[in-house]
Amino acid sequence: MNTMELNALPALFERVAERMDQESEHLCEMDARLGDGDLGLTMKKGFGAMPEILRGLQEPDLAKTLMKAGMKMSSVVPSTMGTLMSSGVMTGGKALAGKMELDAAGYLAFLRGFCDGIVKRGKCARGDRTVLDAIAPAADRVAEALEQNPGLTLAEAGEAAVQGARAGVEATRAMEPKYGKAAVHKAAAAGEPDQGACAGLYLLEGFRNYFAE
Repeated sequence: MNTMELNALPALFERVAERMDQESEHLCEMDARLGDGDLGLTMKKGFGAMPEILRGLQEPDLAKTLMKAGMKMSSVVPSTMGTLMSSGVMTGGKALAGKMELDAAGYLAFLRGFCDGIVKRGKCARGDRTVLDAIAPAADRVAEALEQNPGLTLAEAGEAAVQGARAGVEATRAMEPKYGKAAVHKAAAAGEPDQGACAGLYLLEGFRNYFAE
């Protein structure tokens, strides 16, 4: 896939919903050790609602559609992680102002905007062991791929993002948690990947799966 049109957004988020559904139990198990134990259910519910939310919108471009969808998602899952993810969708969408279709460069802009949304809402930085530590290296990897190949397809960008996110998740094993219950029970977190970063990886795997179709 070279580009994705505005009307494909519901199908795109259906792939994300599938990944969150597949990994829901795993995320809950991870979160039970280091958080509240409901992360998988939150991600399943929030992203599971997105395809229908998107089908109900009649906005003129990617930016306004994603911004409004993210806002509606935040009301479906008003938890900490739900808020971070929906903020990422909204701010990532804002970076696509005026665009009717998504290409590799647009995907990079979305990922960078997604990171900005997480930073602003979560007051976090790289290395704090959060979802940002998956999305930010994903954006870095797409930027590198685009620099090496300006004709990068959307499918190639999607795969590059996943590879970057996987490396980011692995790196969280050595990071010291600063937020939530994991910050209190640091010994339990040592050597384990951050559950929020894993959720970020699954989000990008859902995107990749659609772009590869």
